[in-house]
Amino acid sequence: MIDQRLFFPATERNSRPIRELLQNHLPAYGTVLEIASGSGQHAVMFQKHFPNIIWQASDPNPLHRRSINAWISYERLGDVMPAPLDLDVDIEPWPFLSKGEQTISAIVCINLIHVCSWESAKALFKGAAKTLDSSCPLFLYGPFMRKGYHTSKSNEIFDKSLRLSNSLWGVRGIEELKKISKEEGFLKQIIYTMPSNNFSIIYYKN
Repeated sequence: MIDQRLFFPATERNSRPIRELLQNHLPAYGTVLEIASGSGQHAVMFQKHFPNIIWQASDPNPLHRRSINAWISYERLGDVMPAPLDLDVDIEPWPFLSKGEQTISAIVCINLIHVCSWESAKALFKGAAKTLDSSCPLFLYGPFMRKGYHTSKSNEIFDKSLRLSNSLWGVRGIEELKKISKEEGFLKQIIYTMPSNNFSIIYYKN
């Protein structure tokens, strides 16, 4: 059988600092929805580290969902971890909402905001607002600008390369995201500086 697992080096590198931050903000129990899970490396690692939580991965890319399933099988997590959802933030209603199968205690979104359109970023906050109760966190991770400026030369170069690849992509500003998050009711924002010129941003409704 062909191994269908994808492996992204950046995902491997940032797993530990993200996990260490998440353990201070995730609920002790419940279901965590990960948006744009990519290869699935994060998903299985977090499921193993947070055994009392159900980690619900998702991705609109069928190759990524295939990789996530392969990682679940490889790590022998099939009894505790559900198959990934085909979830595109732009398409409403989100699939688990339409089926009414899950109550989501937190949403985690790693390295998506800079590789999606601004409209998709708005859709993420809109969908999260419909999904989460007031005490449930929305967690974002990735490179972000602060007060209209890049925080490193490497991020500036990365931003230019993103926009050359797709004119709708680009490193977003934390202040811009705060504005659209408030429009959807996320009034509390906590910012953490992370390794490699990245940030984690955690939003709550109160």
